Amino acid sequence: MKKKYLTILCDGMADYPDERGLTPMDEARKPTMDMLCNSGVIGLVKTVPDGMKAGSDVCNLAALGYDPRDCYTGRSPLEALSMGIRLDPADATLRVNLVTLSDERELSDRTMIDYSAGEISTEEAAQLICALQPLFGEYGAELYSGVSYRHAAVIRGAGLSGTEFTPPHDITGKPVKNSLPKNGKSEIFTRIIERSAQILKTHPVNVARVNSGKNPADSVWFWGEGSKPELTDFATKFGKTATVISAVDLVKGIGKAGGMNVIDIPTATGTVDTDYQAKTEEAKRALAECDYCFVHLEGPDECGHQGDRGGKITAIERIDERVLKPLLAYLKDSGAHFAISVMPDHATPLSVRTHTKEPVPFLIYDSERAINGGAQRFTEKSAAQSGVYLENGYEVIQVLFGNKQI
Repeated sequence: MKKKYLTILCDGMADYPDERGLTPMDEARKPTMDMLCNSGVIGLVKTVPDGMKAGSDVCNLAALGYDPRDCYTGRSPLEALSMGIRLDPADATLRVNLVTLSDERELSDRTMIDYSAGEISTEEAAQLICALQPLFGEYGAELYSGVSYRHAAVIRGAGLSGTEFTPPHDITGKPVKNSLPKNGKSEIFTRIIERSAQILKTHPVNVARVNSGKNPADSVWFWGEGSKPELTDFATKFGKTATVISAVDLVKGIGKAGGMNVIDIPTATGTVDTDYQAKTEEAKRALAECDYCFVHLEGPDECGHQGDRGGKITAIERIDERVLKPLLAYLKDSGAHFAISVMPDHATPLSVRTHTKEPVPFLIYDSERAINGGAQRFTEKSAAQSGVYLENGYEVIQVLFGNKQI
């Protein structure tokens, strides 16, 4: 029976110690992760190459074995591919968030209240995107509805605009004045933001959200501009068939660009309340049919952006109990040799509520090389104390597959 390989990617799980010296990984009850690191290898890995931003796009490319320095062309084209949008090399794509801004008269006086518009439902968002499509069409752009607050725009044949954009989760609670689009075609993008607010303010979806005490999706926000990516086929690169399971278009887009099987789970939300059971059952099916399964879980990252410590701890505990534990049991019962890696793509510290660049902890357990007496717990501190350090994020999968020794 062929050996099986599994990655559990806990997006944004790593963090900074609080005043007590504890991180969410310290506080979370995660016996399965801790047991695996006690019988496996842990260390730190640098997932953000020098000169690149600590984005989930860059870091998940690395976690899936690709060197972002060779293949990264922006975040939004990966999301667009996942959404089934046809792209040509000359097309420019942008991520379009539905966000909540404060209600001052002038855009430059407003504050970014919520980068996710209260984690608006996909169904509500689709209605708002439909209302905005004529506006985007006036400027020669196509607007596509995605999942929750995450959407995409495509400008055909335009090439990159040369505009500087700021991710909205980087400025939560801050004035937008210094983070509006700059240079390039910034005036056009700023005008669309202003006009989107006029359209969305009185839309029935937002009226209902306000009346029920929820944040309205009262503006769009652009970021993540890019062009069509070209990734080496995963099976060609590693000689293994692969499946990607995720709620977010970014990660699914990487899978599609790399020729991997991508599973769509309608009940997966990308939050702490995602459908863990459905992801786990799909992962079991994938492992029965292919060599490698990459399970991406967004909950810790979302809670980090929101400054929700309790939610982040809960997300880690649910991943351990509802995903890792049953998948480990499945692999043991299968009779096959197997190897498992667990890691975040980057840190999303609660204190700063955005991504940071420092190396993150990883663990690898291999049923053929299990040890006794490893680290007692899987934390940032124990990973640093191990003395194991990988300079490149893409090396984790090489170790997992047995192509690199540490």
